[in-house]
Amino acid sequence: MKVEALLTYLIKGLRAHSLDSAELTKHGFAYDRRFMLLEVKKGEDGSTTLRNMAIAHDPRGSRFFPKLHQPSDYNPKDGKIVVSFKPPPGEGEEKTLEIPLEPSTEGLEVTEVTMHKSPTKAYQMPAEYCKWFGDCFGYEVILVYLGEHLRPVLMSSTHAGAAAQQPVSGGSAGWLSSITSTATSILSSVTNNNEESKVTFADCAPYLVVSSASMPDLHRRFPEPMKADIMKFRPNIIVSDAEKPWEEDYWGEISIGGEAGAKIECIHNCGRCKSVNIDYETGKPATDESGKLLAKMQSDRRVDKGVKYSPIFGRYSFLEGGSEGKTIKVGDEVLVTKRNEDHTRFDWKGLATT
Repeated sequence: MKVEALLTYLIKGLRAHSLDSAELTKHGFAYDRRFMLLEVKKGEDGSTTLRNMAIAHDPRGSRFFPKLHQPSDYNPKDGKIVVSFKPPPGEGEEKTLEIPLEPSTEGLEVTEVTMHKSPTKAYQMPAEYCKWFGDCFGYEVILVYLGEHLRPVLMSSTHAGAAAQQPVSGGSAGWLSSITSTATSILSSVTNNNEESKVTFADCAPYLVVSSASMPDLHRRFPEPMKADIMKFRPNIIVSDAEKPWEEDYWGEISIGGEAGAKIECIHNCGRCKSVNIDYETGKPATDESGKLLAKMQSDRRVDKGVKYSPIFGRYSFLEGGSEGKTIKVGDEVLVTKRNEDHTRFDWKGLATT
């Protein structure tokens, strides 16, 4: 198998930016989802509340195309994000905005943000950035920057207590008869949980890994020549050339760059929502068969008892401790180094079903 694509989401709820290579950190790719948009909602009593924006409820976000401009060697502060807004035909003209990649937070108002019951703080960006996005969306929004803050992960982030795993000899598809021992699992838990797992504005985990070999099983659900779009599943790492669809459901760990490469621990399944029904070309819910993708997946992809009402595609994943700082690139070899015997069970506190 190979790395087919690497993707980062510079601003949550907007389109992805493709990478040729990426340095791995325990909190995800550098600059992934460190900005986020919030709708400003005003009540009849004059009160103000902030709503987290996401592409499922703010589909116009699919018409924003952020591009990463890395900092230069001689000036680490000159990095920027250039966002192009491309409205559908007849709905305005294209325009762009430049945002500092790592803005100064001095004097910026601090805002409380809670995602999936996981709280953090963020800095409200200056008015000119907020107004630009508000004009594009057609309602008042603010752009916030995470800065040094992070959110607590409210689910298990190691294999301790998860489904039993089988180590894969030499990265081959064959399974050994022995399974990972409880003692090894406990040791891994102690090693990896000395510091509480944290995440940016990504939903539940620093990385989302998907297999493009599963796409043909989605394509068959549509009339030809219509096909499902893997980008609607908003992955960070797309792996190609798996032997069969949905084998990633059982991946426990992958190694990228050979057996001695970076280790990504695949801990939980990703339950899907109506964001997969959005038409990225119109910035609206799709009105053709593609707008029924979520329903089409309901029949046989509800395979996680922890999110029993949501179809599954992709694995929420965490970086193995010894892989911090390693670089991966498109085209790297991918090996499955641990497999689970059964489907894992999603256990995010307050969200998982019983």
